[in-house]
Amino acid sequence: MPIVVQKFGGTSVADSQKILAAARKAVRAQQQGNQVVMVVSAMGKNTDTLISLANEINDRPPAREMDMLLSTGEQVSVALMAMAIDSLGYKATSLTGAQIGIKTDSSHTKARIQSISTDRIKALLDDGNIVIAAGFQGIDKNSNITTLGRGGSDTTAVSLAAVLEADQCEIYTDVDGIYTTDPRILPEACLVRQVSYDEMLELASLGAGVMHSRSVEFGKKFNVPIHVRSSLSDVPGSIIADNAETSGLAVSGAALTKDEALICVLDVPDVPGTILRIFEPIAEKKITVDMIVQNVADDGTTTISFTVPRQEADEAIESVKESIGELGGKLGLVDRDVSKVSVVGLGMAEQTGVANRMFKTLADADVNMEIITTSEIKISALVKRDKSLTALRGVHSEFGLDKIVASDAPQVPDRDKSAGPSMAEVIQSLNDEMGMEALIIDDISLDQTQSRITVSKIPNRPGAAAQLFDRVAASGVFVDMIVQSYASGQLADITFTMPRDQFDDALKVAEEVCKEFRAQRVESKRSIAKLSVSGVGLRSHTGVAIGVFKALAEAKINVEALNTSEVLVNVVVDGSEGEKGLKCLGVQFANSMRS
Repeated sequence: MPIVVQKFGGTSVADSQKILAAARKAVRAQQQGNQVVMVVSAMGKNTDTLISLANEINDRPPAREMDMLLSTGEQVSVALMAMAIDSLGYKATSLTGAQIGIKTDSSHTKARIQSISTDRIKALLDDGNIVIAAGFQGIDKNSNITTLGRGGSDTTAVSLAAVLEADQCEIYTDVDGIYTTDPRILPEACLVRQVSYDEMLELASLGAGVMHSRSVEFGKKFNVPIHVRSSLSDVPGSIIADNAETSGLAVSGAALTKDEALICVLDVPDVPGTILRIFEPIAEKKITVDMIVQNVADDGTTTISFTVPRQEADEAIESVKESIGELGGKLGLVDRDVSKVSVVGLGMAEQTGVANRMFKTLADADVNMEIITTSEIKISALVKRDKSLTALRGVHSEFGLDKIVASDAPQVPDRDKSAGPSMAEVIQSLNDEMGMEALIIDDISLDQTQSRITVSKIPNRPGAAAQLFDRVAASGVFVDMIVQSYASGQLADITFTMPRDQFDDALKVAEEVCKEFRAQRVESKRSIAKLSVSGVGLRSHTGVAIGVFKALAEAKINVEALNTSEVLVNVVVDGSEGEKGLKCLGVQFANSMRS
């Protein structure tokens, strides 16, 4: 009999009537011939209330006791949901995370799932019960209650769907599905019926709000189709899946991360290991680093720019000061008034000119870009916070995201359970210590077919990047990687890569633009190597970029330029170092490679 996992968030179980409405959806799914597992969050603002109560008693409540406290919210919800189903004349049993057998590590308030026992749930399902599982929680090896952190109920639901080999996981929320951007920010946002795991990972990490990154990582890792639906109506919703049918547009979504801080480190030695020595202490402090860009060296030194959440800026700056005290260099620009605007889409890999259009749109709106990073499916620009909504609205409109007409219903892809190893074998093959949430590296690749050009100290004003890349595109050059970093004052460095056979054409354009804009110089290299690490968990496993930096530093390989994404880390090194770099990264991530 097919198994369906249904997750109901806090707003979907905020009162008795909403609990009864959710119960009816579960009963209806069972009547349609499915075995049903419900995952339920705490009611409404219950978790916020408990946190406020804890803070009234203790300014710094112990993490273990916070888990004890916060887990009670879900326990209330699951018991009430089981009562609701009983009132409708059907069998139901509620279970806490510990009763299910959700085993986690001991990282209180942000635990990771190691394993889930399915015996009790399957026995209850076979006995005709709808099983009501408490989201957001588990138990560690010492029988302490743990919680999974932000988005924990989504993570519980998708992980249960994985181990139960459910046909799909339904996420019920207070919106109709997945939109081209957050409809609370832009009313003109449009509903989309299908989106890929990679696109959703990028959008989730950018503050799209519907799904949390860790739950999407589970979906991708275990090939669980995720169906995002409204708890308030029976509209079809949206599907997140590996083989999702796309609209054919280059861009499928846009997102805004509002409260960022930009930190620039200037004049650090351009030698192997420098970037590791800057970011390793930051990672040890569990500071979330988002965009990282490094441009090419200038007179034996280099500039590194990165962003962190605004509330973590002071701690990051302290760490940087310690590093440059040992390395040399200086702290440059610190800007706490910036936001990140991004566009995401699988179609970028197939269509040229996406970056040009985004840059021109921002220039036309008089929005300046402080730094730029690109990956195969995402382009991000850091802009002033007071210009961020203008920037988001502009790119959203430019790529036609305000004109998408959703199809009648999304197609839920079938899970092919006969192909490849069983789910038990997949989970068993993962790292014993990390279990189900182990980092999975899908690919470590080397591209030795590209060249690099850097325009140094170009005036950083609206339209500079747009004009450069418009002219490059007009010359027939296909641009792969783009990195813009802070240089000094009102100047920026822009690096881009292109196929080696187009190097001469690109260099000619860059030199013309350099002269027109009175930039300092053009620096180029005909033979480079681009090393890329891609996989599942790069966002939640913050040590991936550190692992790349460490491996290259130990191999005495210097990083010339880099950028990062939620599913990809790209570094540019000298062309002669490519094979050596590929080998050392293979060794570094050998235990995390997907078999």
